[in-house]
Amino acid sequence: MSDPQPAWQEWLNSLDAPRQAAAESLRAQFSALGVTDPVDLIKSEVMEDLPHLARFVLLRSLWHGAIDDWTDPGSLDQLPAAQRLLAAGSDREDLVRLVRAVAYETVFATLDELDAGGDVNVSGVEAGWAVMESGEDGSPTGRTLSGLHEDLLTMDPSGRDGADLWQ
Repeated sequence: MSDPQPAWQEWLNSLDAPRQAAAESLRAQFSALGVTDPVDLIKSEVMEDLPHLARFVLLRSLWHGAIDDWTDPGSLDQLPAAQRLLAAGSDREDLVRLVRAVAYETVFATLDELDAGGDVNVSGVEAGWAVMESGEDGSPTGRTLSGLHEDLLTMDPSGRDGADLWQ
């Protein structure tokens, strides 16, 4: 396998100073998030002005908070229905898998709806929405995060692309 560093450095040297700084900043941020090979994401963000870092952070956050939090000890115990199922002899791992799968499907459906930008089944209504990246101060950057539902599975922090949810 060839070393990607020379290709990265060559590409970096081809950029003007502001884009070089942006690329280096993105590389450090992706690295801090544990992304081992972010070069294509960085190139796309810098050259095509696509908010890949914001997409990554949002989707990974949804995995951690909405889906994988159900693996925490005691998470099922807050649900009376789960308490009854466990008391009746249900397998805890199966219940965790079930609630994680339901959480995944819920997040996916929500992202799909957000990606749609409006209800196409309602005529005469001129309302819609967009998911927008924001800067450190919270103000919108003008860059839309689209197609979020398409990448949800690939953001599974376990690297299994959600395969364990349907076992």
